[in-house]
Amino acid sequence: MKRFLGFVKKEWYHIMRDKRTLLILFGMPIAQILLFGFAVTNEIKEAKIAIYDPSADVASRELTRKLLASGYFVLDRQLQSRDEIEPAFRSGDIKLVVAFPQALDQSLNREGRAEVQLIADATDPNTANTLIAYTSQIIADYQSQRAQQAGIPLQIDVSTRMKYNPQLKGVFLFVPGLITIILMLVSAMMTSISITREKEMGTMEVLLVSPMQPAQIILAKVTPYILLAMINAVLILLLGYYVFGVPIVGSIPLLLLEGVIFVVASLSLGILISTAAKTQQVALLISLMGLMLPTIILSGFMFPIDNMPLALQWISNIIPAKWFIIILKGIMLQGVGLELLWKETLILLGFTVFFLAASVKRFQVRLE
Repeated sequence: MKRFLGFVKKEWYHIMRDKRTLLILFGMPIAQILLFGFAVTNEIKEAKIAIYDPSADVASRELTRKLLASGYFVLDRQLQSRDEIEPAFRSGDIKLVVAFPQALDQSLNREGRAEVQLIADATDPNTANTLIAYTSQIIADYQSQRAQQAGIPLQIDVSTRMKYNPQLKGVFLFVPGLITIILMLVSAMMTSISITREKEMGTMEVLLVSPMQPAQIILAKVTPYILLAMINAVLILLLGYYVFGVPIVGSIPLLLLEGVIFVVASLSLGILISTAAKTQQVALLISLMGLMLPTIILSGFMFPIDNMPLALQWISNIIPAKWFIIILKGIMLQGVGLELLWKETLILLGFTVFFLAASVKRFQVRLE
């Protein structure tokens, strides 16, 4: 028994001295519960909306105040004409447009009836449905209060229109997200074990004595995987288009170009992980656990980023998948071009340059 307790004590000290093991045991569960607790929510707060109010009479102003006072909505812009509705959505900020009719107050007083149109961005069907439900309930409450005050029955009809996904198919949301997740994880995993494999197999010395520079070695390792990852991307796009009916409204060449940029960024991140990890197992663990959870939760794939705490919204900005999902939705569902996606494209290019530069620097350190 004494010998057994001695082995237990030895193993305990071994675990306590291994910082990476402690990080996995305690750090990852804490990170997961915090991420899921704050990020996984169906509630919507402060969604950006636009309002088209041609008459700005008493009723429309009261309804606008009730909408904004609810805490669910933030007024992003006032539209001056219906022609501004489409550009507002294509800018990527607006989730809902509330279009009041001409002379809403007059129609309610004279006819006892009016119609308000709600137009939602249905690229995320769940968010669109929730926003429509919130708005409809607020309008119904206003209708009830006004009917009681007037002492006569009043009715405000709500007509809804779902843009970019009129049938509210969930696959329109999941296909762009799955493309991103698969490309991110597969690309990072494929390259994350490349340099560690060279070290474990004893072939690193061959690379070290070769006349190639560190940057050339890294680029040589990344290049074959670009073609493999893009074949994956094309297969997923074809399956989404022909099997699930997900449209590609925008430019296919632009879509493929953006895919190449994202794949190179993901491969560069994998190389960076590879230069930092000592074994293939560690590299694979970092790729799976360190990338999968943040990519799924903080990219906007499953849960709207606008609903998360401000700290998580800031953290989401360093997740490359977030920007690629915006690009995919913009090109595939909204048909927008580079004139509206230039910022996201530059951010992905910035990630690529940063990961490659960091990889080369770490590789140079290892050469010494």
